[in-house]
Amino acid sequence: MADDQTPNTEAGRDYRDTVFLPQTVFPMRAGLPQKEPEILAGWEDQRLYQSIREARRAAGAPLYVLHDGPPYANGAIHIGHALNKILKDFVVRSRFALGYDVDYTPGWDCHGLPIEWKIEEEYRSKGRRKDEVSKAEFRKECRAYAGRWIEAQKTEFKRLGVLGNWDQHYTTMAFGSEAAIVGEFHKFLMSGQLYRGSKPVMWSPVERTALADAEVEYHDHISPTVWVKFPVDVTPDPALAEAAVVIWTTTPWTLPANRAVSYGPEIAYGLYEVSALKTGLEFQPWAKVGERVVLADALAEGVFAAANVEAWTRIQAVGPDALEGTVCRHPLAALDPGYGFPVPMLAGEHVTADAGTGFVHTAPGHGQDDYEIWLKSGRSRADIPDTVDADGAYYPSVPLFAGLKVLETEGKKAGRFGPANAEVMNRLIEAGNLLARGRVEHSYPHSWRSKAPVIFRNTPQWFIRMDEALGSGKTLRQTALAAIDDTAFFPGTGRTRIRSMVEGRPDWLISRQRAWGAPLAMFVDKTTGEPLRDEAVNARILTAIQTEGADAWFTRDPAEFLGNGYDAADYEKIEDILDVWFDSGSTHAFVLEGREDSRWPADLYLEGSDQARGWFQSSLLESCGTRGRAPYAGVLTHGFVLDEHGEKMSKSKGNTTEPQSVTKDSGAEILRLWVAMSDYAEDLRIGKTILQTTIDSYRKLRNSLRYLLGALDGFDDDERVGYEAMPPLERYVLHRLWALDAQVRAAYERHRYDEVWRPVTDFCAQELSALYFDVRKDALYCDAPSSLRRRACRTVMDACFARLTAWLGPIAVFTTEEAWTTRFPEAGSNALRVFPETPDGWRNEAEADRWAKIQSVLEVVTGALEGERREKRIGSALEAAPKVSVSAAGLLAVFDGVDPAEVFRTSQAELSAGDDPEGFRLPEIEGVAVRPFRAEGVKCARCWRILPEVTDDLCNRCTAAVAEIDGA
Repeated sequence: MADDQTPNTEAGRDYRDTVFLPQTVFPMRAGLPQKEPEILAGWEDQRLYQSIREARRAAGAPLYVLHDGPPYANGAIHIGHALNKILKDFVVRSRFALGYDVDYTPGWDCHGLPIEWKIEEEYRSKGRRKDEVSKAEFRKECRAYAGRWIEAQKTEFKRLGVLGNWDQHYTTMAFGSEAAIVGEFHKFLMSGQLYRGSKPVMWSPVERTALADAEVEYHDHISPTVWVKFPVDVTPDPALAEAAVVIWTTTPWTLPANRAVSYGPEIAYGLYEVSALKTGLEFQPWAKVGERVVLADALAEGVFAAANVEAWTRIQAVGPDALEGTVCRHPLAALDPGYGFPVPMLAGEHVTADAGTGFVHTAPGHGQDDYEIWLKSGRSRADIPDTVDADGAYYPSVPLFAGLKVLETEGKKAGRFGPANAEVMNRLIEAGNLLARGRVEHSYPHSWRSKAPVIFRNTPQWFIRMDEALGSGKTLRQTALAAIDDTAFFPGTGRTRIRSMVEGRPDWLISRQRAWGAPLAMFVDKTTGEPLRDEAVNARILTAIQTEGADAWFTRDPAEFLGNGYDAADYEKIEDILDVWFDSGSTHAFVLEGREDSRWPADLYLEGSDQARGWFQSSLLESCGTRGRAPYAGVLTHGFVLDEHGEKMSKSKGNTTEPQSVTKDSGAEILRLWVAMSDYAEDLRIGKTILQTTIDSYRKLRNSLRYLLGALDGFDDDERVGYEAMPPLERYVLHRLWALDAQVRAAYERHRYDEVWRPVTDFCAQELSALYFDVRKDALYCDAPSSLRRRACRTVMDACFARLTAWLGPIAVFTTEEAWTTRFPEAGSNALRVFPETPDGWRNEAEADRWAKIQSVLEVVTGALEGERREKRIGSALEAAPKVSVSAAGLLAVFDGVDPAEVFRTSQAELSAGDDPEGFRLPEIEGVAVRPFRAEGVKCARCWRILPEVTDDLCNRCTAAVAEIDGA
């Protein structure tokens, strides 16, 4: 019987009241934007997360801990936030469904530059300056700003259906959190892993603070390039006496800080003489005929091209022995005696012949390699000059360039390079030591917060040692690498990424010269420069912060912390704040430890792949430095979200997808399904076309659930049929449920949510909708209520409904909740359930093999009937009576105990062994031929099958069914 047909009433009786037609109040149109808030309100009333935890603990469930990487509290959530929080919700809900008690306490990162920068902007807009207010007042406004955004983001995250301990969320700015962060800092202080060093660090003049590697991103930038001559002053090779060593750099502003030139011991160098210059140029070359320069042989031609040199001669090779003893003069020495110091040649493994000249201008105050090679040569830190101040300008002591800006920090030009580069080049021309100049586009470090370029600047900062042995005998780097090896990564490539970063990272720079954050709350002896290590002092500091927050460190008299044992005048009170990555890296200490309903270490950390240099790594280093192991057993990393063309999203491009808009237009369920349908291990794409595909997939699922709800109307336990009495088709569907159960559980365990969604929805579309529902709808609608076939069908449909709503419950949270509570309004939330056990007895490989073969025959029959419809020889399949000839070995036997007419959805069918040369065939299916004859007989007024047996309007099956129904 077709879905859109009603029973025939030609003979006078209306048989509609004798036919079971599925009924449900579960609507076809979801109306998710309206329905979801109703469901969320119900969960809020039920205290759903707490209720599930209470139920699991009462059942003695094992604990699973997902520790939340705190998002930053400074704006509305974006699509990357939505991806991250939805994935976390998949973890929480799937672990609940697998029978765990799950601790997930959401949190927020509150300290740091972005919020401080925002408050400074607000001050500037009102004509105020930050230094016009007290640090306490400024920090109060930062705290209030973060608090407003925490509440806004919490509402948006909950709107996505994310379950968690929202009422007891954590923040890094809570007084207890700040005390715990400072307490973790004190552990490094007391262990001796902390030191103050004056070395070049990445510095943001715009933000006036040092930055760590994790706070820097790289963007294409156009820089000036210069080829500069360093005249040889002293050399063991007389041929070099009148020559100049040529360097190439993209940072002319660092030349006043130059103290050496580095060369590569393995690089082939030559002494070259200029013999002719190019003519007819707008500007005369700065090179001079007859002058001699030393260059790497592999790069000489390119250098001369840049210098507009027409011809040159290679005089001789220049080996490392000649370079080792060579000392040059600074290229600006002729203009000011302040540059009259010697410039030695230093051998360096970092020097290559890939670009430039083969020589590296070495300013130990402005580069990590430069700094290391300077110290390695036996020279002193004291000889490293301070040339650029915190605002990006030369100090007054810098000859020729005092006060010039390297980087602009104010007004519309903030973030642009200042006049220093141009003035340095002008002075080099004046001194006669500029060989050539140009421009190059290259990758340059920028602050990932202000987006302004950064510079390397020599400044005193606090570091945690990576390569000094701890109490365990291992260094922090060794301990962290071992911990990485002991951690499970999803996907496995995450291990390689973080391992390479930890292997090559420098000491951990943890100090920042800002106001809004947890302080490096310690004192330093003014005489020795050593930090004060006194547990009693530390305890007083922590007590004050626990009570008043970190503000106490900045407002209280130092003597209150030092106590009677020390004179405050002898100690420097450090007012730098901690790197915010130290803050968030310490969250495990105050979110997981010491709680009865949680556990340290966490089972899982889950964030974007960029956190290999951020939270994953700072948490790893903090925990390894204080506890000797990682604070997590597993790490899941996901990609970034791009537009549907694979391009980075940008408001200026207009290619962003806002989660708020998707939720408003289509519902948060669609965002959740988009995540489930994607491979999060790679970068994800989203846009209108992709979302429409997601909506189409959602509709198919909803239709399957709706059909099951209608088909199960009135079903109760009295109808159930045991497995032994099940017909073959029901056994096949139960086998598929058995196979899917193992697949779904394994996929959730491995956090492969696409491997849940795809096979389950494929099962709904293929085995259920296209096969089972279609084959069994005639029995469902028209069999007598006592029919074994009908009862078995409804029993299996009940099993399907129970598992589909459970399996997809962690993903399609709103729809499965609506479906479950529609059928069982008094049973409580679908999220309270665990995955139902699927009996091993349902496994039936023989039925799986049988139905694979039956469906191959069905495919040929369907093809034959479609041809008849196109030729308008039949309307519906119920008008057909196909004759199927089967010559393939063993294929005919699979229909034992199976009604082929029911499988083919025809009124009649005949199967026979042998071949039929005239029959319809499909080339890909051998041994099956079909002749699509019309059915003979009379159409049953109730089921519309055409059968010879029909008398008094009804077939035999319908006559018995009506009699049972009428007699009931």
